[in-house]
Amino acid sequence: MVDFLSPVNGMEKLNDFNYNNWSTRMQYYLLGQDLWDIVGGNNTTPPTNDSDLRKWNVKSGKALYVLVVIVDDELLQHIKSAKTPKEAWDNLATLFARTNDAKLQCLENELLSISQQSMTVSQYFSKVKSICEEISKLDPQNAISETRMRRIIIHGLRPEYNGIVTATRGWANEPTLTELENILANQEALDKQIPKVSIKEDESAIFSNKRGFKGQNRNIVGARDGKPWKNHGDWRRQPDKKGY
Repeated sequence: MVDFLSPVNGMEKLNDFNYNNWSTRMQYYLLGQDLWDIVGGNNTTPPTNDSDLRKWNVKSGKALYVLVVIVDDELLQHIKSAKTPKEAWDNLATLFARTNDAKLQCLENELLSISQQSMTVSQYFSKVKSICEEISKLDPQNAISETRMRRIIIHGLRPEYNGIVTATRGWANEPTLTELENILANQEALDKQIPKVSIKEDESAIFSNKRGFKGQNRNIVGARDGKPWKNHGDWRRQPDKKGY
């Protein structure tokens, strides 16, 4: 029995989030152990003659044991009363079909309403990719392609990136999703630098104006009749013609 279960020991148990991957691994494991035929193949019904029935019962016991061992405790209630491996397998498939449908609907609703808002370009791309990958796992037959993912991302971008997206559409070869992310991320980094440059320029202008204003004050203080004294440093000692 140890040799029989050794490949299963390193396998992740079925939980609320991994049914698709788990069921794929289990199917290949059961095929390798010549047990899939009584779980989901052509030999799921117990035979009528005693000789074949004994063999079938041995295989059925092994398959049921594997399913019990490789399922989390919280899920045992869904298969503990099953009489055959097929019944246990179908119970799990039905359970997660309902669960996946509900989760899938939530993910699709989130994807339809997603937009960049305050997220950075990198965060936004990662968010959309994560949701699309999760949907593809739950519904492999309708996996989201990169083309559709690209459309979803572009639709939710902030308006300041519309010009860049429009420009890329005129290229001979449109950028891949990764290339588009890099282009937008570079623009985002550039946009963050521009305000800093403007602030520095404004500070320089203010400083220059202050210096000019001080110079004007000196001219005004040291002047008579709109004409500055030649000796600005000693203007108060320079009397005019009237003796003032």
